Amino acid sequence: MNPVRKILLGMSVPAALILAYVIWTSNVTNPYFPPLPSIAQRFKELWLFDRLGSDMLPSLRNLVFGYLIAVVLSIAVGVSLGRVKVLRLLLIPLLDFARSIPIIMLIPPFVLVLGIGDASKLAIIALGAFFPIVLATIDGLRRTDPALIDVTRALRLPWWKELCVAWLPSAAPSIAGGMQTGLQFAFILMVASEMLAAVRGLGYVTMQAQLTFDSVSVWAGIVLLAILGFCLNTVFVAIRDRVLKWHVESRATARSR
Repeated sequence: MNPVRKILLGMSVPAALILAYVIWTSNVTNPYFPPLPSIAQRFKELWLFDRLGSDMLPSLRNLVFGYLIAVVLSIAVGVSLGRVKVLRLLLIPLLDFARSIPIIMLIPPFVLVLGIGDASKLAIIALGAFFPIVLATIDGLRRTDPALIDVTRALRLPWWKELCVAWLPSAAPSIAGGMQTGLQFAFILMVASEMLAAVRGLGYVTMQAQLTFDSVSVWAGIVLLAILGFCLNTVFVAIRDRVLKWHVESRATARSR
């Protein structure tokens, strides 16, 4: 399909929903669903000028650093558990138990221990993104083709070179999938942690607007979060497809057969 046509087709449903909302709010006065021009004006006032540096940028900074911490730790732990059977047998039950706990329920104890500042937000974001990535890393390593490993061992490669040449490239598509899921979890937990315990941030501003029944600011915050989430996912997919170009091309070739 033509790329332009594909983009236009993907935009058709959101555009239709926005048009329906505009028509509906122009004919019906509802305090909970303000007109789109009012939302756009409040969005401009809040997020393009007033709270850009004081709330949006700190939230994004916490998201980026928390996510990077999760990526580094989860891949390191995942490689260790995926390669060492004894560690896997010892720690996988604990990992399965820990990931069954809703991360959002850990926000209060994290705030008690680390305070209401950025440290608790970083910890919650990192923990939320950790589990999808570590499990995807373990799964990807376990799916590595044994024939490929036999070749690297026949060449008597050092363990670190075997890891870089065979194990990690083979597991990379699975790890990338876990990283994408982890990014979504991190974004959700960034907002949730700021709603529950913060003095600044995107979630904090939106929650304060809700508590004061400022529906226009609530919708402006929702629009901003939707735009940020979409942009983050789009950038991630573009980087993933660039880094894993060989995998994307092989899948496209397989589909065309």
